[in-house]
Amino acid sequence: MATIFSRIIAGEIPCYKIAENDRFFAFLDINPLVKGHTLVVPKQEVDYIFDLSDEDLAAMHVFAKQIARAIEKAFPCKKVGEAVIGLEVPHAHIHLIPIQKESDMLFSNPKLKLSDEEFKSIAQAINSSL
Repeated sequence: MATIFSRIIAGEIPCYKIAENDRFFAFLDINPLVKGHTLVVPKQEVDYIFDLSDEDLAAMHVFAKQIARAIEKAFPCKKVGEAVIGLEVPHAHIHLIPIQKESDMLFSNPKLKLSDEEFKSIAQAINSSL
């Protein structure tokens, strides 16, 4: 059975898409820690990020870097933090989170509740910066 991320990539489940290429897909996290919180996933369904080939892992990070640079432009921050946890969805993914301080990366923090219009505005801001 396809993961929720594979279903998002396939267009079966709507998302706020940021970018994609032939191997990777980036979209907004629907339970963001902060505005601009984005997920980068391989189109290949692999559970554990370190099970990706060296080439795919490196390429995924290069793709993530492009997205992170766009997030920085759209949401001025000290840095874009990167987290790989991988327990919540069995599909490798990188969290890109614009941060002002380390505690912005705590996944125990309350998640933002954003409207459809807010998500669309955030996606557009990042897309415009790519």
